[in-house]
Amino acid sequence: MSGVSLLARGAACQVARRPWLTLSCRTPRSQLWSLSTCKWGVLPSLVTAEDPGSGFPRYHSSSTVTRKDPLVKWLLLLIPVASFGLGTWQIQRRKWKLKVIQELEAQYTSSPIPLPPNPTDLQSMEFHPVTVRGHFDHSKELYLKPRTLVKPSTGSQEAAGMGPQEIGAHVITPFFCSDLGITILVNRGFVPNKKLSPQTRSEGQIEGDLDLVGIVRLTENRQQFSPENDVQKNVWYYRDLAAMAERSGAEPIYIEAVYDTTVPGGPIGGQTRVALKNDHLQYSVTWFSLSAFTSLLWYQKFIRK
Repeated sequence: MSGVSLLARGAACQVARRPWLTLSCRTPRSQLWSLSTCKWGVLPSLVTAEDPGSGFPRYHSSSTVTRKDPLVKWLLLLIPVASFGLGTWQIQRRKWKLKVIQELEAQYTSSPIPLPPNPTDLQSMEFHPVTVRGHFDHSKELYLKPRTLVKPSTGSQEAAGMGPQEIGAHVITPFFCSDLGITILVNRGFVPNKKLSPQTRSEGQIEGDLDLVGIVRLTENRQQFSPENDVQKNVWYYRDLAAMAERSGAEPIYIEAVYDTTVPGGPIGGQTRVALKNDHLQYSVTWFSLSAFTSLLWYQKFIRK
């Protein structure tokens, strides 16, 4: 058999194995042996990609893409649906947070009650005012810093002669409760850094028994960017009641003195902040906006063609 016949039969076999291919040559059919000048023709309904293993083009039917379209369509629909669900969840979280804030404010403005001697009884009493009677031990002060002055409605900033942004510390002093026989921790209030040393405010170091009203506060966790408490240097950045109590020899009971306990030359009381972060409305608007935007894109892509 001649070489031309072998080449022709080989080309025919290739076409027979791939019936969807056709040969389109730049040269006349009489010069079929010049196969290097030929191109593989592809039907319009096929998509080509080179097969790295065989060197021949690899073809995918357009029906495969068509079959995938519904799956992609419904998967993309999950984006607006999920974001709408998250927006609804944030609305529910906002209602819950407003209720918590309302309960805390009601507790904060309630009438003072005697301090329970058991710390476990205080777990449900945060921000509740309590009364105690006893005396301070100024030799074991702790310093919670850095802090800025919270201005009570009575205008303590003007009375102290300090600017609104002056930095200082809260003075925490052990307080022996003579009626309960235990020592607790009392946050007496704010002092500027220049009066951090007790010698600079000796006039405000109260001696003897007194009645005191304070707000119950619980221990708090360290914030992400807050330093660790330096127990050796007696510098505290957050309320760790267990560590504070161990260092001062007190019970892990902590109250913040109200402004009425302020004395001339002493720390400024009334530094309790009754505020909870409530950004749920902004979060819900963000999620609902994302849902609306992606819904519009989905509609334009798959519905309005």
